[in-house]
Amino acid sequence: MPSLYLEDFEPGQRFTGSTRVRIDDERIKAFAAEFDPQPFHLDALAASATFFGGLAASGWHTAAVTMRLLVDSEFKPVGGIVGAGFDELRWPRPVRPGDELHVESEVLEVRPSKSRPDQGLVKVRTNTLNQHGEVVQTSVGNLVVPRRPA
Repeated sequence: MPSLYLEDFEPGQRFTGSTRVRIDDERIKAFAAEFDPQPFHLDALAASATFFGGLAASGWHTAAVTMRLLVDSEFKPVGGIVGAGFDELRWPRPVRPGDELHVESEVLEVRPSKSRPDQGLVKVRTNTLNQHGEVVQTSVGNLVVPRRPA
């Protein structure tokens, strides 16, 4: 799929990813050991006595995997996926060992920049889903996208 300029996006457009990433307990523990060293991310036995009731991936691990899946998806703005910030980031259900994640995105809004005529913003909702189609992360992000050259 070719890269898209701001003018190529419109609200309601949907993009999917064919890539899937399987999360195993070793990946969960390795990420957590470096970036989010809490018992429910590091040790299955300790995790069983927590709110999660078992080993769960860090939300930040899920966010990092989501970024990779988004880059590999059909969603291809010119210049790459350049974030200007999030309006929303939620983890409605934990990611568990054995989950297989994929992404689906929908364009919510497209608007040219008032101060930079060569670019604009695309607001996009990205859902990360597990193998059962359950949403494990949802985000609404604002992306900087170049306008088509005159």
